[in-house]
Amino acid sequence: MGGSVKFLSSYNATIVLLLIYAIGLATATFVEKWMGTQAAKMLIYYSPLFLFLQFLMVVNFLLILFRRHFIQRKKWPMVIIHCALVVILLGAMTTHLFGKEGQVHIREGEKTNRMVMHTSKGIKTETLPFMLELKEFRLIRYPGSQSPSSYESNLLVYVDGEVNEAKVFMNNVLDVKGYRFFQASYDHDEMGTLLSVNRDVAGRTITYMGYLMLLAGFMLMFFMPDSRFRKLQQQLKEARKGTLVFVFLMIATLGYSQVVQQNKIPQEHAAKFGALPVQFRGRVMPMNTFSSEILRKVHKEQTFEDLTSDQFLLALLAIPRMWMQVPFIAQPDKEIAARHHLPEEYVPYYYFFDEQGNYRLLSQLQEIYHRPADKRTSSEKNLIKLDERVNILYQLFNHTMPGIYPDPSDPTHTWYAPGDDLSLFSEADSIFITKLFDYYLTEVRQALGSGDWSNADKALSRIEKYQLDNDKASLIHPKKLQAECCYNRLDLFNRVKVGYFICGGLLLVVALTQSFREKRWKRYTAIVFTVCILLLFLCHIAGMGMRWYISGYAPWSNSYETMVYVSWATVLAGLIFGRKNTLIRALASLFGGVILFVATLNWMDPQINTLVPVLKSPWLMFHVAVIVGAYGFFGISFLLGITNLSIMAFAGNNPEVSKNNLSMASGKGSSQLVYRIKELSIINNMSLLVGLVLMTVGTFLGAIWANESWGRYWGWDPKETWALISIVVYTIVTHLHLVKKWSNPWLFNLLSVFAFASVLMTFLGVNYFLSGMHSYGQTEGISSVFFYIGIGFILLAVLGILARFEKVDKWLSD
Repeated sequence: MGGSVKFLSSYNATIVLLLIYAIGLATATFVEKWMGTQAAKMLIYYSPLFLFLQFLMVVNFLLILFRRHFIQRKKWPMVIIHCALVVILLGAMTTHLFGKEGQVHIREGEKTNRMVMHTSKGIKTETLPFMLELKEFRLIRYPGSQSPSSYESNLLVYVDGEVNEAKVFMNNVLDVKGYRFFQASYDHDEMGTLLSVNRDVAGRTITYMGYLMLLAGFMLMFFMPDSRFRKLQQQLKEARKGTLVFVFLMIATLGYSQVVQQNKIPQEHAAKFGALPVQFRGRVMPMNTFSSEILRKVHKEQTFEDLTSDQFLLALLAIPRMWMQVPFIAQPDKEIAARHHLPEEYVPYYYFFDEQGNYRLLSQLQEIYHRPADKRTSSEKNLIKLDERVNILYQLFNHTMPGIYPDPSDPTHTWYAPGDDLSLFSEADSIFITKLFDYYLTEVRQALGSGDWSNADKALSRIEKYQLDNDKASLIHPKKLQAECCYNRLDLFNRVKVGYFICGGLLLVVALTQSFREKRWKRYTAIVFTVCILLLFLCHIAGMGMRWYISGYAPWSNSYETMVYVSWATVLAGLIFGRKNTLIRALASLFGGVILFVATLNWMDPQINTLVPVLKSPWLMFHVAVIVGAYGFFGISFLLGITNLSIMAFAGNNPEVSKNNLSMASGKGSSQLVYRIKELSIINNMSLLVGLVLMTVGTFLGAIWANESWGRYWGWDPKETWALISIVVYTIVTHLHLVKKWSNPWLFNLLSVFAFASVLMTFLGVNYFLSGMHSYGQTEGISSVFFYIGIGFILLAVLGILARFEKVDKWLSD
């Protein structure tokens, strides 16, 4: 018994319990995928064994707290942070045992006081101490779109002899006698509402208290003189008394073309066409944004030959017969090409129809759509995407997209395309707008022959005038449209990406050469490249700011925007921790460029979209900004870990390095090389601590958002669970120094590298391998990315093995 208590009160037990906890959580996410959510909850999340594991973690902390006299030693940051986690667990247990959660369904004009609860013992109903009546349910859609912008329930609440009016919509909660009502869903006929109900006053109070304690503990960790973070700062100052570090890092068809060039729209007129407002997917945007999206979707590139997207789209609309013969529709699947006798890579539009005009893909598509989505092969999914491209072109050739003409009498503020059914317009307007667009395209064709574009300019101006005169909903915002055209034209993120690569690469070369011999001109060169990186960083901020202004919401609501933000956070972390270290600034810039490169791959969608109702919350800005900011600091630690492992693996075998860098420093008992490994390891540790704080705060901000939006902190959604796994994994890495036999630079740096796999799984892997409600960050077509990630980690494992057996590791342990 004494031995068990002794082990349970040790740091070894802390690491082991955390590791088991992380493995259990990860296993549960795959159990949920294979067997369902309820099975995962019964077998793991709510199982007695898993609850006992969490109880042991609490006991472990309390035993360590008292046996090592942390309160007497005034280790307040550590005490408050860990006590906060205990309080949060107690709050979760209180919610689990005493909280109530259910649903209320009401039709318009009806009353109810019944709450339906789904429990492990079946369906249970409870009578509420008040009555609810649904006066009206409203589903508000984005203008010109079927996408919901908001849905809300107007209620009458009969309580204590009074009748009160209340409105419930997403992120707006009704609180009555401790019962909280959240807008969950609605009936298909839009005549009824489904409200989720939660009653958890005690659990919510305890949990929020834990969150406040956690925030206070983190603040103390950064500012109290005797905290772990401040000690690392002091160690860093001592380690920098040595010289600069030496490091090795492995950075690694003329026929139709002539016709297209002969019918090339001048860029000046194409730019005017690109500035024309259009409505698409519920948003008014410049034609330039629409044309860019169409070209990326159909051709999988941002340009076709040397044509801009505006030149491409206008030529496509003006000369459709010619463009039906041009092979520009992306089709990379060889199996599809062989089955349907299509060219590989790019296919002309007319290839998809036989001599009778029948659609050649139709029969196979009908077979595919009768099959469940999870049973479709990769080639069948590619065929569906190819069908989407063909359908887009069909609509363009028939002028049924995008919306160009606003109907002033339409209550939904829908804009209509020239090829749409225009019977809703007055007869005069219907004839006018139909002929106006055809007249414009006729003038474009004539201008291609004559070179005089004045009549085409006038026709375009008449379309713009009609739009302004009939935009009764004031959806046209000229300044935002101009800003969006400017944003598209500048293409800042692509330019910044190239700049990060160039400046980061050259700065890395300077950092490496400084390791051999310090020269004044090298310091000045490093300053120049650093200034360039700062300017690029400001351009990065400007691009994010423009996107925020255009969309009207914080630019981190989808995969593309999040990757752009992660790149920004990575470079920021590098600038913060690399103030006195050229190597860190160089690595951060390179890694920021790599992340932007991934963001611009074809499977990322850079378009600006409307927000789904649940994301219309200020919590989106705080939760995502904080949690994704953590990824940047984890990314810096990932690079620093690779750098240190590279030094350990290769520097010791290099005669020149041994001669110049491994001589013993006067009175120090360790080499200059060891000093630099220790310096980078300390920075690595500090970066991990900052990342861990941000990840933890961001995750709990997400829990508060969930509670304020639909009445529960935690639903064991795979994305939530893997965020928790990442916290646990990085907690293990940052606590490894507490166990003497595991406290060595090689193991710490190796784990800081492989811990990044949990971040990749949280951000990308959950969407690809698992399922869940966090669909706003999903990505498609990234199987090859995971293949390369796997290869990369195999190579990193080899690097770790080489580093383990080099004599540098022995010197570090001395």
